[in-house]
Amino acid sequence: MDLGLTDRIAFVAGASSGLGRAAALELAREGCRVALCSRNEERIEAAAARIRDEADADPERILPLVCDVTDEASVRSAIKETVDTYGGLNVLVTNAGGPPSGAAQAFDTDAYREAVELNLMSTISLCQAALPHLHTAAESDGHARILMVTSVSAKQPIPTLALSNTARAGVQGYAKSLAADVGDAGITVNTILPGYTKTARLDDLAASIQAETGQSKEDVEAAWAEENVLPRLGEPEEFAAAVAFLASARADYVTGVAFPVDGGRVKHVL
Repeated sequence: MDLGLTDRIAFVAGASSGLGRAAALELAREGCRVALCSRNEERIEAAAARIRDEADADPERILPLVCDVTDEASVRSAIKETVDTYGGLNVLVTNAGGPPSGAAQAFDTDAYREAVELNLMSTISLCQAALPHLHTAAESDGHARILMVTSVSAKQPIPTLALSNTARAGVQGYAKSLAADVGDAGITVNTILPGYTKTARLDDLAASIQAETGQSKEDVEAAWAEENVLPRLGEPEEFAAAVAFLASARADYVTGVAFPVDGGRVKHVL
């Protein structure tokens, strides 16, 4: 299936590892020119080198950028450098690491503010910086996409992830509002909700539960897997395939959707 992504220009935030890097790699394999960012220069350079190698991409088609997504000036600079380098922007993938794990009463108000800054406000900043260029893309070639990486916790809260439950639900509300605002322009806006997927973030969550309960990592992961209809953990590549589809020309009539990639963990009817 031709996804219509050849020579499209994509920006992927939080791409030095995990789901962000997997998404950037998949978009590069589908022929996109990809800018990817992280706060850490060494890590994002290493991620870019790995993506160039695994996607067999020319070096100039992968642009590593240092960007703190909680800093609006840094976000604007990174989007500008992407557009200056490649001449435009077709696909924005917003993404940031998850806040610390814990129950609702385990955190003070500062921790909640930090979580909202990390997951919600970073999404809004990225979208606001990218939207002028996405409007131009929609007008010129009809291909303009926003994908917001959230979590299944936005649809079905997880008791040990109160900060994530709170901030990511806000992303869902923003996505729905923005989709309605920019639909007339031909820009699609969707969220993608990963479930338990094999990443360093999941290893950290498992370690936190181990420390609290004394369970082995294997038992923690088995308990997670048992909550899914498909009784296993997800692979980053499976998540990335969904990103590529929603970013593609084939998804031109899909907008305002919260798309779980979770092995059937979420049991809601809608």
